[in-house]
Amino acid sequence: MYVNRRQLLIAGGGIGAATLVGCSSQGGDAPAPQTTGGAPKKGGTLRVGALGRAGAITRDPHGTQSNESDYLVLSLVFDTLTVPAGKPNTAPRLAASWESAPDLKTWRFKIAPGALFHDGSPVTAADVVWSLRRLRNTKSGASRLPGIQADNITADGDATVVLVSDYPNAELPLLTRLSSFVLKKDTPDGALDKAPGTGPFKLDWYRNGNARLVRNEKWYGGEVLLDAVEITMFETAQAMSNAILAGQIDLASNVGPVAARIAETRKDLRVVRRPNDMAMPIVMRAKDGPFADPRVREALRLVVDRDAMVKQVLSGYGTVANDIMGTGDPHYARDIPQRTRNLARAGQLLAEANFDLGRTYDLITTEDIAGLAESATLFANHAREAGIRINVVKQESGKFWDETWQKGTLYTTYWGTNDSVLFLGSKLMVGDAGQNEAQFADPAFDDAYRRAVGAADEAGRAAALVDVQKIQHERSGYLLWGMADGIDVATAKVQGLPTLAGYGRVQLQSTWLR
Repeated sequence: MYVNRRQLLIAGGGIGAATLVGCSSQGGDAPAPQTTGGAPKKGGTLRVGALGRAGAITRDPHGTQSNESDYLVLSLVFDTLTVPAGKPNTAPRLAASWESAPDLKTWRFKIAPGALFHDGSPVTAADVVWSLRRLRNTKSGASRLPGIQADNITADGDATVVLVSDYPNAELPLLTRLSSFVLKKDTPDGALDKAPGTGPFKLDWYRNGNARLVRNEKWYGGEVLLDAVEITMFETAQAMSNAILAGQIDLASNVGPVAARIAETRKDLRVVRRPNDMAMPIVMRAKDGPFADPRVREALRLVVDRDAMVKQVLSGYGTVANDIMGTGDPHYARDIPQRTRNLARAGQLLAEANFDLGRTYDLITTEDIAGLAESATLFANHAREAGIRINVVKQESGKFWDETWQKGTLYTTYWGTNDSVLFLGSKLMVGDAGQNEAQFADPAFDDAYRRAVGAADEAGRAAALVDVQKIQHERSGYLLWGMADGIDVATAKVQGLPTLAGYGRVQLQSTWLR
């Protein structure tokens, strides 16, 4: 799991020309945590399993977290400025409130009163500025804070942070949900493993991907119920599934549909499903090569049997998608007709584009997550019925992300939390996007995107959002056949689990043990 891919947790919402949002650090109408009965109580240690690989361990909150286990640790120890919620789907955390200037370029974030680092020192604007500048100066900083230059992150006194965007951006507060973890100013890189955070839990120990966290009694965000969280890293979903079935852990995080089918037959276990949790699209390079012609990309979107993909790849734990990234967005364009399989039309388009059916085309995939490689194989079978010969090539994870991602001609990818069309557009499809996987460049798309994020009124924003989605549906480099549910399996004693997708599911401060 790469934070800058899979843990994109940004939300949309109507934001006026001069916006002021002020509420507690627990604000936002979040879905109720999953509870089966009884009043919440304090105490106990929650044993959590999460996926990870020994070779991908990182302790840097601003680095690339390839392991879910590491991201879980970091998310409980360090706070971001904002967090996912329900309606609206961005809530305050370390930033208690924010407001914009009328031009939607300058934003002011107020630090939550009483926020302390784990060593007892107060959080200041200087700490936040230093942390955000450090984030912006990482290799992927431009895509994590798009439109924000490091020099345009400043402090106004001890409690206010000012961010100035290069362009009007009503979505800017949403950017801080992803990886705006705050550290103490001037924390040396060599001391990150012991750096104090501000989160609901403090690090007790960390060993080879496994960790124990203890309750932060002075957390500014409210009462934390668990005494401790123990995190165990598993290299495969199967190993984690075996552990939850054997009672070795209390919660198997993002364990997948196979474990869910077994758990649903047992009274001592329950399944938490999170709709729109993960997109697993096929990326078609739009800049050049065999898929540069939009007619060819349309043909590939027409050959896939979406219902079969959901049933076979996801075991039914998911929904059919319509080639638009952002299915959980409140403004998702559900009136755009659902694309369905049409082999005759696909063949016609391929003929018009003079597509070479005599070649065999490699589809590169990995086994990073359950179902990814299987989706590639099933798609290849569907494409064969249209005369397109696809050879599925499985790459080791490290090689895939180093050599194929953003460079390949045809490959699978995955993104977690799909709740903002505009945020994903800024990451993946705007011409200068830092993670433009398909090398898609479309002036009309860029114009629609700028109109949407810069709109000072809801009507203008809604109209531009429709254009963004229509263009993506018609000619982007994505074939998004379906959305996978996020699936956790927990023992019956675990209560108050979060039900939000992506980063939302790692917020365990309200979880308790019966």
